[in-house]
Amino acid sequence: MDKLSNKRHSEQFLQQYLQDITALIAKQQLEKLLLQRNNAPQHQLTLDLLEKQHKVRLEFKLSTLHLADIADLLETLPLKQRSLVWAVIKEKDNGQVLLEVSDVVRQTLIADMKAEELTEVAVQLAADEIAELAPDLPKTTMQNILQSLNDKKRKHLNSALSYPKEQVGAQMDFAMITVRDDLTLKSVIAYIRQLGKLPSHTDKLFVVNQINVVEGILPLQRLLTHPENQLVSKAMSRDFARFHANDHVETAARSFERYDLISAPVVDENNVLQGRLSVDTVLEVIRAEADEDLLQQAGVEEEEDLFASVWVSAKNRWQWLLINIITAFIATRVIGLFEDVILQVVALASLMPVIAATGGNIGNQTSMLIIRSLALGQITSANIWQLIKKEIVLAAINGVFIGVVVALAVFTLYQDITLTLVMMVAMFCNLLVAVTVGLSIPLLRYKYGKDPAIGTSVMLTFIVDSMGFLIFLGLAKIFLI
Repeated sequence: MDKLSNKRHSEQFLQQYLQDITALIAKQQLEKLLLQRNNAPQHQLTLDLLEKQHKVRLEFKLSTLHLADIADLLETLPLKQRSLVWAVIKEKDNGQVLLEVSDVVRQTLIADMKAEELTEVAVQLAADEIAELAPDLPKTTMQNILQSLNDKKRKHLNSALSYPKEQVGAQMDFAMITVRDDLTLKSVIAYIRQLGKLPSHTDKLFVVNQINVVEGILPLQRLLTHPENQLVSKAMSRDFARFHANDHVETAARSFERYDLISAPVVDENNVLQGRLSVDTVLEVIRAEADEDLLQQAGVEEEEDLFASVWVSAKNRWQWLLINIITAFIATRVIGLFEDVILQVVALASLMPVIAATGGNIGNQTSMLIIRSLALGQITSANIWQLIKKEIVLAAINGVFIGVVVALAVFTLYQDITLTLVMMVAMFCNLLVAVTVGLSIPLLRYKYGKDPAIGTSVMLTFIVDSMGFLIFLGLAKIFLI
């Protein structure tokens, strides 16, 4: 059974499944097209029967897949085929699949659903899950959903929606077990057995008083290993990680990693229990942040559906493409200022890419280090100047080393001592510029409340290339002409 499970979740299996379903859909569309061309009697009845057969085949094909795998499948299908598959997914599974797919794919699926369908799907979900879907749902639909919920669930949903997405309160769930400290462990075990099941990722119970203030935690390990007649107050731990609802979720994620947490209570300013943060939510946040950073470093403003319309994809990429063009033209004008120098010393043209490539590489290394360190909270006001000093000294050492290596190569090729010295000095200066820029852009963006990853690569390439050409050609004009 384990082998079969592993097979189902392997990438190779999913790729084969995708091919099978794509082939099945193509076959069904061909059958439908051939039938539509045949104007036989009872044509519509035959067409309806064929549609039902198609639906049954697709349902059977999808029935063996995990909901997360179905979500992956939907993300890999073009829009038309995606709609066909979405239409045959069981209604009871729609909500979980919507939670699993990416935001942009979710929007295309929701667009195919009626308001009544969305309401029916949403009310089957937990409050925190509805809150996750809320940004993609029409306002009128959200109002209908709120009216359809019971008081407790509505209160939880409003609580989750009251916080910005980047705060812990927006990411908390409400599936948790609370106990009082005057109970015995035997009573707590009996209570859990009466419940019949534990919420997912439950590794501890939260101990609260009469007004729901968190006083401690009771790890399941202690619950099962301590004497049954022991009071919760004796078995619980008062030293535990907790998060305030307005804490930044990235800060919480780092704490989960540092302390190997599985779950933790979320409290308000009075230490009253508001909800729970669990490791699965934290992992989703980390993955989403990582994906977003990769896109932003490439100059893409937001996640993009692979099969979105050409117009949508184009608009998503235009901003930084236009900035790239502008900065590229500025760099060419820098070169244009020294056309006479390049014409007189042709070797300069072949050496210019070396200056640009090396500076860009060093600058990107530095900026990636800074962006990662900022994300992990490793850079503080206490150590920032020490870090800057260290990176500048490192740049100087690298500049001397790389400058000498490049100088030896240039002298071997051109046998020109002046050109060799110009290349060595230019390389040294450009590496200092590259590191300075690689430090400055993400640090300044972070200081002024901007995402340090957005556009850093584009701006760094422009500045390092332009300054590199300016330094190299400027030195050449002074010493070689």
